[in-house]
Amino acid sequence: MAEKKEKLFDQFPAVTTEEWHAKVDADLKGVPFEKKLVWRTNEGFNVQPMYRAEDIADLKTTDSLPGQYPFVRGTRNDNNWLTRQNIIAETPQEANRIALDIVKKGVSSLGFKVKSPDIETIRTMLEGIDLASVEINFNCCPSKAVELARVLVAYLKEKNATETFHGSIDYNPLRRALKHGTEIPADLTIQAKELIETVADVPAIRVIAIDSELFNAAGAYIFQELGYALSWGAQWLTALTDAGIGIDAVARRVKFNMGISSNYFMELAKFRAARMLWAQIVKQYHPECDCACKMFVHASTSRFNQTIYDAHVNLLRSQTESMSAALAGVDSITTLPFDQPYKTPDTFSERIARNQQFLLKEESHLDKVVDPAGGSYYVETLTVSLAHEAWKLFIDIDDKGGFFTLVNNGEIQKSVNESSKKRHTDMARRKEILLGTNQYPNFSEMAADKIEKTEGTCGCGCANHETANSGHALSSKRQASDFEALRLNTEHAANRPKVFMLTIGNLAMRLARAQFSSNFFGCAGYEIIDNIGFETISDGVKAAFDAKADIIVLCSSDDEYATFAPEAFRLIEGKAEFVIAGAPACTEELQAQGITNFIHVRSNVLETLQAFNAKLLK
Repeated sequence: MAEKKEKLFDQFPAVTTEEWHAKVDADLKGVPFEKKLVWRTNEGFNVQPMYRAEDIADLKTTDSLPGQYPFVRGTRNDNNWLTRQNIIAETPQEANRIALDIVKKGVSSLGFKVKSPDIETIRTMLEGIDLASVEINFNCCPSKAVELARVLVAYLKEKNATETFHGSIDYNPLRRALKHGTEIPADLTIQAKELIETVADVPAIRVIAIDSELFNAAGAYIFQELGYALSWGAQWLTALTDAGIGIDAVARRVKFNMGISSNYFMELAKFRAARMLWAQIVKQYHPECDCACKMFVHASTSRFNQTIYDAHVNLLRSQTESMSAALAGVDSITTLPFDQPYKTPDTFSERIARNQQFLLKEESHLDKVVDPAGGSYYVETLTVSLAHEAWKLFIDIDDKGGFFTLVNNGEIQKSVNESSKKRHTDMARRKEILLGTNQYPNFSEMAADKIEKTEGTCGCGCANHETANSGHALSSKRQASDFEALRLNTEHAANRPKVFMLTIGNLAMRLARAQFSSNFFGCAGYEIIDNIGFETISDGVKAAFDAKADIIVLCSSDDEYATFAPEAFRLIEGKAEFVIAGAPACTEELQAQGITNFIHVRSNVLETLQAFNAKLLK
């Protein structure tokens, strides 16, 4: 007799989406559901607080398997991505020594910067490296890319390694135009065609670089990076097929170098959407094989959100970013060292960066599961929503003349810079948070002495013989840069302002507001003097004067401010800056008495602190 298995969930009645909404509406007690729980993304669409099977019932993205067109679920039947480290070295000999060392430590993809592409340089750099097991990637000045390709192909033939070699030459003639506003070289298609023809005997080398990581580093939103990357790639397909190269040959030479922001699920969805859209773009050129529609993606963690202060928090950001890319099934990942914003990474920070990926492989086993997000109601919906927004941008660029045209007239750079400006404003108002910079700073940290370098340059290794146009250049400001400049001003000043918390009255409110105010002024690097509470205002003011406070912050409840604030203001007599923590109902009455400084959750933290710096620093 067959054993009868009880299905436990059959004991519970099915609950419809409408019933869930009704329950939520009841719990919200009249607050609109859309206003309270629905998140409007920077990508231009809404995200719901919950998703159900019905939300993905009509989506075509769930119909394919990993390795199948349109590759939304991945281009491979495994998830064993390559761990890449870019080598920083002054000579080919040093580069080779570092390469051999880190390959022993688990790195499976190497990035070399080549200044002089000659055969001896390549031989020296690659001496002793197993070309069949390690991916090799080269970055050089675009004008030297063809020369580098000739030398590399000659070396690979010398080593009988043309069939086993896999890697790339990062040919990106748009880099200077994007970063410095110069004109795109007129002969870029001629060079690209020659480059593809030069590497014809090496099947697994990619030479046309789509460096959308530049947009990520400049502060672009996710849909912008995706839309621009697709448009950039499509223009190369058109230009090179028009030049007489078959679509299969062109598509197999394209490599996407993309950034990863800290928006965890959105980034995961971005790479899935990217593969799906790119496959459909290539398909329109009628390749002989769907395999030409596969997108090859290298992902790098973000530079835009790295910070100088509390720099170890960069590890938390880059870890979640690396995880997003790993779960999304990219081909290789570079995890940037945490100290990169202020110095040349050392052996310690590079080791930690490598180990961050090894943790994802060896401890979390993310390389053992293909497309783990597949079928997730949330991620599948994000994938399609993000694809729609990126596709609208793609169509808009095409209607305006194409990606190259919009780079030359600066429209692409202008759009990204507007997003960057908006994100810096959101940072100033704490709508975007960088832990340790504009929220919960380490009050005692000093960073001026550890800064060994300023923000990086273009890094292409060639001289600039063109006149740059800063109006057509991408922003190079990290999101934390304004707060860091503010705090460095404090460090360099002769006096470090002291902020005294005059806590009085309602226990819960004074503690909460003292913590808020400490974090607020700590973002400028001020010395914070907190207190457990005073019996009277006069006791608090006297203690503040004894501590030689430059700023006295009254921390109490809204109701008590009506009496406490005027008394404190009168006793201080302008001998220190007087600040109210909060936005009480009596604000106008207090302002009429001459009290002008109020800090609260709607304050522009950066502008407020810049104003105090202007008053207090000497």
